Amino acid sequence: MKERKYYYAYEGDEAQSARTIADTLYKYDNVAVPQIATLQDITDAHVRQFMQEGYLVVDNAISPQEIESSTEALMDILFGRVTGPRVQFVKPSSELHSNEERELAVRKISEYIDHEPRLYNVAHQQGILDAMAKLSGEPVVVAQDQAILKPPTGGAEKPWHQDMAYGNLAYDRQVIGIWIALDPAELDNGCMHVIPGSHREGGVPHFVVRDWQLCDTSVSVQRDVAVPLKPGGALIFSGLLHHGTPPNFSNKRRRALQFHYAPASAKKLSPQEYKRMFTNEMTGAEC
Repeated sequence: MKERKYYYAYEGDEAQSARTIADTLYKYDNVAVPQIATLQDITDAHVRQFMQEGYLVVDNAISPQEIESSTEALMDILFGRVTGPRVQFVKPSSELHSNEERELAVRKISEYIDHEPRLYNVAHQQGILDAMAKLSGEPVVVAQDQAILKPPTGGAEKPWHQDMAYGNLAYDRQVIGIWIALDPAELDNGCMHVIPGSHREGGVPHFVVRDWQLCDTSVSVQRDVAVPLKPGGALIFSGLLHHGTPPNFSNKRRRALQFHYAPASAKKLSPQEYKRMFTNEMTGAEC
């Protein structure tokens, strides 16, 4: 078989830096296993566990048919067969001359549910809505839709962070995310990592380092739990949970859908309250 040439790959000093980050800021020996078979199996005990730990792992959140249709929908967006969603590349789009180059250089697709019915249907799947409502204690609304892709051999780290530290998710009540694997999300291709219980610390200042992120020195790496998932599996997590994903050094794709849900009664934080919770402007915190 002809060796595949990837459009973007770690090389030289960049590769060494990425390896250092992967080895020092993430652990791989404490691995979560799915506690729940399907979304319909979430019990009151799981709700209490979620409140304590800040996350749940579901083995089968969407069906094989939904996995296939979601993947096809993302590829249709990437290749321009569906227009409207936002697509973020790791290289200028003017340098991408084929569908293969486009696919291997994309990092994120967002704002797609209003343009792609197949993905709208997943975001509004009754099982997901019911699970989010059970964890929130009231009906929920979709606050954000995106797909996160890590290309083979070059998918970048997403540093440790809290999702509610991003302004569009800064509400006065807890936002809950669900991260659904479309490909196997494994230890070597950038599966999710979480710090159990960290959501109970509240909002933590973020800094512009490699991204908008928690300061590396403030992450409790020794408590890191890796969350590998099979296609269709899902991580449900608090918007205040500390989480991140290491680089993808493997030859495997790692595509995932991510939706955030806010309680219907939630209100956006004021700019002043957001600054107090998530920036150093009002706290003097340093990184």
